Amino acid sequence: MIGVLNLSNIRTLCSQYTNLSSTDIEKLLEIETTLSYYAELTDCYMFIDCMLENLPHAIVVAEAFPKKERHLYEKSVIGKFVFESFEPAVFAAFKNKEKSSISRAITQEGITVEQNVVPLFNNEQQVIAVLIQEKKVEMKTTPKDDFQNMPFALIEHIVEPNSQPIPVVSDLLVESIILTNHENKVIYSNPAGYRFISELSGLEHFDNVALNKILPFLQEVYDKGDDVFFLEITIDRKSFIVKKIPIRSQNDKVTLLIIHDLTELKLKENELMMKTFAIREIHHRVKNNLQTVTSLLRLQMRNDLSASNASAFQEALNRIYSISSVYELILENEDNAEEKVDVIALSKKIGHKMVGTANTPSIQLVFHHEDIQLFCHSKKAVSLALIICELLQNALKYAFVGREEGTIDIQFLQDASVISLHISDNGVGMQEVKASFGMEIITRLVEYDLAGTFTIIPSEEGTHTQIQFPVSEEVFILND
Repeated sequence: MIGVLNLSNIRTLCSQYTNLSSTDIEKLLEIETTLSYYAELTDCYMFIDCMLENLPHAIVVAEAFPKKERHLYEKSVIGKFVFESFEPAVFAAFKNKEKSSISRAITQEGITVEQNVVPLFNNEQQVIAVLIQEKKVEMKTTPKDDFQNMPFALIEHIVEPNSQPIPVVSDLLVESIILTNHENKVIYSNPAGYRFISELSGLEHFDNVALNKILPFLQEVYDKGDDVFFLEITIDRKSFIVKKIPIRSQNDKVTLLIIHDLTELKLKENELMMKTFAIREIHHRVKNNLQTVTSLLRLQMRNDLSASNASAFQEALNRIYSISSVYELILENEDNAEEKVDVIALSKKIGHKMVGTANTPSIQLVFHHEDIQLFCHSKKAVSLALIICELLQNALKYAFVGREEGTIDIQFLQDASVISLHISDNGVGMQEVKASFGMEIITRLVEYDLAGTFTIIPSEEGTHTQIQFPVSEEVFILND
């Protein structure tokens, strides 16, 4: 008998678990009415799965079964969650927006099937669900008598700690592989599995004890019945993921547990998190200390009002602000574990601040970066910040003497693996290059910190400077 569908399932499940619109749901309802015919025509099981709104899993919202004496599924799977580890073809169709197939997928009841999956699109060409065709994988040869009791014939029972099993692949795995029978008693475990049970239960012999009795936290796994199930557990400072797969044996109901220990990974994550917090705290203190120095310099400026000293103080303040800007940008992004600094944002932050404090409101600052996403690590960012600061200081100080207005252009260009920074103005121009503290800062930072070159390009109007430096592990372009 062809499976009879309840047309309210899609509307109810999609409204509760997905972010599909009412129009999308209506489209799925229309497709659902034909599922039973395709199931009978192809002699396959048909399903519609949708992605959950807040979880990286899918959910079965519709099903149809062909006319068979023995069903592939004993119960309806509508409303069951689908995990990528077991049915990768389903998620590949969602991600790639194209047909996906797999010859070995594991169903909700632990049965191996062949799957063909096609995405279902709405009118905006967005994938709203996938249509799944399943067929049970049949053995093409008759198994020998020795293998009738799989998996027990191939997997040695090593519950006893002193036993010497025949080496099998599972013995080499770091994951714990545990099989339990219909009473949840351990009938097999690989060495990692034995150590796992022994360490958490304190027992050396547990072959006649139900696993959920000696490890009560696994009760939730067994309560899920015949469902394939994932569970992440943290207990006694240990973290692990449990994957449960029900297996049908000829004589018994068997449950396969695959347990992956995450304890070491979690510890490393915590260590990395603590280091990240420590580094961010250092950045906070550096930024605060720079602000303190800035405040002291400003107090000193109020007591010494001579023009030459005021200019020198302002140049020092600009340099300090440029360095401080690097740490401000790092701290603005709490997820910035790698301390990446947006160079374009850094140059704009420094440029607007310097023009704003230069008492030259008529000077316009123009940026050109052709949507380049240029980033660098903190050390290189400090060098770039000081270079930009010095070049802008020179332009603001000398380029517009006797003029009421002017323009400074800052341009970033990429040519293969080389970045070019151009800073030019339409001022009075530079008659000759004089040695100065600022020019020495620029040259040293460009050559030693950026492994680049600094050039003053001849210009008919104003001054045009160019910094070229290579892309590297610490200076990089992010592509969309």
